[in-house]
Amino acid sequence: MGWGWGWEGGAFCAGGLAPGWNLLVQGHADSGEDRSEIHFLSETGNIAFHVKPRFSSTTMVGSAFQGGRWGLVELSSIFPLAPGEPFEIEVSSDVEHFHVYAWEHKVLQSPHRQRPLGTITRVCELAKRGLSWGDQGY
Repeated sequence: MGWGWGWEGGAFCAGGLAPGWNLLVQGHADSGEDRSEIHFLSETGNIAFHVKPRFSSTTMVGSAFQGGRWGLVELSSIFPLAPGEPFEIEVSSDVEHFHVYAWEHKVLQSPHRQRPLGTITRVCELAKRGLSWGDQGY
């Protein structure tokens, strides 16, 4: 996929997302603060998918911000991350869902709320940790 850097610490793809891509976020949760968020943004500026690890409540949160409001919030209590430790979160997509893994444990699945997927052209990891893209799916 033709992802490039240069959007405030994020990535941009003119062709948008497609089933089979994945994003790996690696970082360190300093003192367990809830400062890391990943936003997948559409061409219109909506947040097509938002994922946030909440270290304070040991939950993973998924949602979308469209039409000026947050949609259904999905929570997962599967949380293999620890405050003050390095972490690895991987987000991938198939035709119907986003899939979120932490240290290779599936922690969240969320249906696509933005169609078509190709309109999702940007991603930003707000804590500005390392991002890397791959082509393989799950």
